[in-house]
Amino acid sequence: MGSTSDPEPASRLSGAGVEGNARLTSTNGMLLLALLAIEGFTILSVRRMITLHVFLGILLIGPVLLKTGSTTYRFARYYLRSQGYLDKGPPHWLLRVLGPLVIGSTVSLLGTGVGLLAVRPADPGLLLTAHKASFAIWFGVMTLHVLGHLRGGSVTAWRELRGATDRSVPRGRGLRLTLIALALVLGAATATLLLPTASPWTTRTSASNDR
Repeated sequence: MGSTSDPEPASRLSGAGVEGNARLTSTNGMLLLALLAIEGFTILSVRRMITLHVFLGILLIGPVLLKTGSTTYRFARYYLRSQGYLDKGPPHWLLRVLGPLVIGSTVSLLGTGVGLLAVRPADPGLLLTAHKASFAIWFGVMTLHVLGHLRGGSVTAWRELRGATDRSVPRGRGLRLTLIALALVLGAATATLLLPTASPWTTRTSASNDR
């Protein structure tokens, strides 16, 4: 006679939650990577593409917040000894060390970028220096972060986007894609609202203080 308490449903539910979090993080991460690639391209001629540079910089806030949230959730569940996350195990130790640096440098980069909208190009004070320094640090740690996650993240994101053709998709796919879309919409709405405040930067003609 079987036991009245069957651990299998709980185990499957836990595993689905772990996989769902991984798919949310990876799919949103691939979106972020594409947006960051475009943002990096604008740096090649930032004066000519300053409007796009500013808009994308603000838009990134939404997806960055979502990725920070999903990543922090995974770490919290792991260190709180949630069985599904324990079974999956932690990322490589180097990636765990890089995690706080990635988050900190990203917040600093985006924060100083938004802060620059409140000052005039002729007198940016230390904000411009901090923005450039944040970018240098961010670029280094993000390069290692992307190299460490690119293969696994791209495969996981592809499985998520395949949708109905992939029988292994855990439930909640619609919610995950909705969260990603909402993060993108939130970022775009914020960028649209704040872009007019960047007019001193986007309309300036002086060659000094180039970002």
